[in-house]
Amino acid sequence: MKINIILNDKILTATLNDSPASREFAALLPLTLQLKDYAREEKISDLPSRLTTEGSPEGTAAKKGDITLYAPWGNLAIFYKSHNYVSGLIKLGQLDEPDALPLRPDAYSARFELLTE
Repeated sequence: MKINIILNDKILTATLNDSPASREFAALLPLTLQLKDYAREEKISDLPSRLTTEGSPEGTAAKKGDITLYAPWGNLAIFYKSHNYVSGLIKLGQLDEPDALPLRPDAYSARFELLTE
């Protein structure tokens, strides 16, 4: 599944995997979220509802550009730096261009839209 992430002056593309959590995330789209910096490694945002963790691994390491769900908090996280294994972290997909996510400002609005073929 392909998505657009629309920022003020930029459109990022990403590819979601085919997991139950990713399909639930895609079902929420279109969705506008406020992304804010967290730990100088990722941009995070609360989701309007919790996503399933069914069929997901217990955790994962994150690579730059990974779009993830942090299950304990129920929030979306997009990593701009790699991170070691974290229990409860579930990969939803990957930015097509991992370096494209803006780091500044610390917080900004992003609209997530499912691309139709």
